[in-house]
Amino acid sequence: MVEEQIASRGINDQKVLDAMRAVPRQYFVNKKMLHLAYTDQPLPIGHNQTISQPYVVAYMTSALELNEKSRVLEIGTGSGYQAAVLAEIAKEVYSVEVIKELAEKARLVLKKLDFKNVKFKIGNGRRGWQEYAPYSHIIVTAATENIPKALIEQLDFGGNMIVPVGHSSWTQNLVLITKMRDGIRRKKILPVRFVPLVHDRKLKRRNK
Repeated sequence: MVEEQIASRGINDQKVLDAMRAVPRQYFVNKKMLHLAYTDQPLPIGHNQTISQPYVVAYMTSALELNEKSRVLEIGTGSGYQAAVLAEIAKEVYSVEVIKELAEKARLVLKKLDFKNVKFKIGNGRRGWQEYAPYSHIIVTAATENIPKALIEQLDFGGNMIVPVGHSSWTQNLVLITKMRDGIRRKKILPVRFVPLVHDRKLKRRNK
């Protein structure tokens, strides 16, 4: 998977390649999808959510430019696969998921794989996780038409955030944001398709 789907397509960050090799993707997919665990495609994980294709996971991770001191906020735990890849490189990962069942399942899988540097929170990802801010890096694994102000506020100066931005599933782009003391720098880097980031109003309906 790593050689044919990731390295051959230009991902050359050795930390990322090593992390992708280290994390067994089959633990994060549904049993009926095990035969597709190492194919380069997103797969359904229930609750209208997906596990991202390996190339996109590697691309987003590489774009963040992580190191062993990084403190990463992840918005959208999902299966927990992206969190595990981040945790192989970063010092700490803080992952927020709105769907309780997915968050709990991901927590159990990462515990089974002996990841000790990942914290989980069930809540509205648009609000981030203020308790542990600021973060050196933020990764958003669901698409939003507008980047939540709370996430920009919780990103440390000099830090990077990567987020899919677009008004529909057909017009999304990964946007890399760097927060400087004199302002925010934005750069579109890759067309993508992600499930939408939950809005406050949808969250309220979900919790009724």
